[in-house]
Amino acid sequence: MWSGLWGIIWVMGWAIIIIILIFFIKWFAKQSKDETALDILKKRYARGEIDREEFERIKKDIMD
Repeated sequence: MWSGLWGIIWVMGWAIIIIILIFFIKWFAKQSKDETALDILKKRYARGEIDREEFERIKKDIMD
């Protein structure tokens, strides 16, 4: 009986470790996402650092 219980605990322990690793990998991938020039430009426009005309001009340069 005890050997069966320890087997279940062992499997559950490994399952928890694998789940934690998966969440960590997903979190790390999300954190290390590189921003594109267009992403930075959109943020600058949203913060009001540049106006619509300048946004469109720079966007056109980036997209070419």
